[in-house]
Amino acid sequence: MKKSLFFIFTLILAFQAQAQNYNLLVGTYTNKGNSEGIYVYDYNSLTAETKLKSVAKNVVNPSYLAVSKDRKFVYSVNEDGKNSAVSAFSYDPKSGNLVFLNKKAAEGADPCYITVDDKNVIVANYSGGNIAVFGRNADGSLGDVKQIVQHTGKSVDAKRQASAHVHMVQFTPDQKYLLVNDLGEDQTYIYNYNPNSKNQVLTVKNVIKTNAGSGPRHLTFSPNGKFAYLAHEFNGSITAFAYSNGNLNKIQEVGSTVKDFTGRIDGADIHISADGKFLYETNRGDANTISTFAILPTGTLKLIETISTLGKGPRNFSIDPNGNFILVAHQYTNDVVIFNRNQTTGKLKDSGKRINVGVPVCLVFSKK
Repeated sequence: MKKSLFFIFTLILAFQAQAQNYNLLVGTYTNKGNSEGIYVYDYNSLTAETKLKSVAKNVVNPSYLAVSKDRKFVYSVNEDGKNSAVSAFSYDPKSGNLVFLNKKAAEGADPCYITVDDKNVIVANYSGGNIAVFGRNADGSLGDVKQIVQHTGKSVDAKRQASAHVHMVQFTPDQKYLLVNDLGEDQTYIYNYNPNSKNQVLTVKNVIKTNAGSGPRHLTFSPNGKFAYLAHEFNGSITAFAYSNGNLNKIQEVGSTVKDFTGRIDGADIHISADGKFLYETNRGDANTISTFAILPTGTLKLIETISTLGKGPRNFSIDPNGNFILVAHQYTNDVVIFNRNQTTGKLKDSGKRINVGVPVCLVFSKK
């Protein structure tokens, strides 16, 4: 009996240790508040308790981050107008320490998104309206730029769509293609991805035209890879697509604000729970909300609820690795609000927990 109890107790301790085995990396703006750079927190996925582990200082506006698959390196944009760059760091998940390796000019102004695989680091330059592809050296540092893909179009909003504004670069689940949202052109590009090419890593496969003036921003795939969901910045709408072999076919478009809402909408981020049952989308502007949708077997969406994010300027948000919490980064209230998440209903409730950090923009979980 004692041996059985000891065994059970050991399993519980092992489970708790495993459940706590995450870091939370926070990318910020350093020129708009009291942020010092990239923050790394110890994150307990059972309780959502956080503890600051390290800060990578003297990093200019690391507003978006990407962690390499082997968790040995972190890549950051440096969103700084004409002086914009991309930085590489070695990363020790155990200590949380980031050590600067090198930096390259972003080859376009104001990079706002970054993604990485074993071969390349790819950056979306918002104001520059282009995509920059950098090679990766064996030591994790950034190699020379392999390719710059310049977009040249515009759309109907004379102020915000007078030129191309690349807002996201994301691999398809099979890694064969790269999807690129251009907010300025109201278009989503599907590029063939040739990771080993020296100068033609990306070649156009197809271009999807979105509704004029909608401003395509972020996109997420369902866990089974059969559906994709595109969040539009200007009107907060979400477009659902069936996805197969580099092709997107529209199946639905839905709104994400209450019917009588009359304020300004700024769609921000969009993610799906690991079980594929629920989709979440945030809106900034005057809304400052997060909406929950059920994902039906057909891939279409059914609105469950829309609630306040309890802060101002929700940017990136992240569903924690166990699916029990959602963390929302607020650019203008300098905090990360943590919501309890009901995995059965998808609904959210304030946990009362907060992370106070200057001008948070990006939240990335990483195993230790």
